Amino acid sequence: MFQIKGNSALITGASRGIGEAAAYSLAKYGVSVVLAARSTKEIERIAADIREKGGQAAAIACDVSRFDDVEDAVRLCTSSFGGIDILVNNAGLIDPISRIETSDPDGWGKVIDVNVKGVYYGMRAATPHMLEKGQGTIINISSGAATGALEGWSHYCASKAAVLSLTKCGDKEFGEKGIRVMGLSPGTVATEMQVQIKASGINPVSQLDPSAHIPAEWVGEAISWLSTDAGDAYKGTDCSLRDEGVRKAVGLI
Repeated sequence: MFQIKGNSALITGASRGIGEAAAYSLAKYGVSVVLAARSTKEIERIAADIREKGGQAAAIACDVSRFDDVEDAVRLCTSSFGGIDILVNNAGLIDPISRIETSDPDGWGKVIDVNVKGVYYGMRAATPHMLEKGQGTIINISSGAATGALEGWSHYCASKAAVLSLTKCGDKEFGEKGIRVMGLSPGTVATEMQVQIKASGINPVSQLDPSAHIPAEWVGEAISWLSTDAGDAYKGTDCSLRDEGVRKAVGLI
């Protein structure tokens, strides 16, 4: 991962799960990281731990459904670490899980605000800096739900389909200008989201045994791997961590 040493990264939804794992993984390979999440308690703890281990890290309160918050997070990255080389659009929601006819419109809309607008806001805030530098990597956390329908997940499936489209549009607009935009579809991961899915009892994913889920640390390592030249193969599309070849390339098996 020597290719990314000295880079700087902004990770949204960094207080736990995939976001936390990404921050630790990137920092391990010499990337300066800004951790963004709605509450600062956990990201401040994680950032302090990274610094104690010899890395560089900062934390900022950020609601990705608010563009001003996302701009502030990008600004912190550029002012603290001299730029933004990597953006990990990880923040996402799946609750409230519900069939369409019983869904709460406000809850449904909040998922879209975070999962779709949050990704767009990240891209909108980061790309001017990346264009000025002539390079950058944007990794949008995707899902198999982007291309497959699941009962009770109309909001999540629609949002991840939109994220995949943003990934394709980003590659179309920036691919020849040095900015790589790609998605990472990790499969089912042992995070708080899986607890919420399990509790819903809706669709086959909620019936999976917890042992079926991969650790968040695997996804963190895949994010670091995609940040290197390895990510070139996935520009404008989703990389699936269910693919055994990808897992081998990342060094997970």
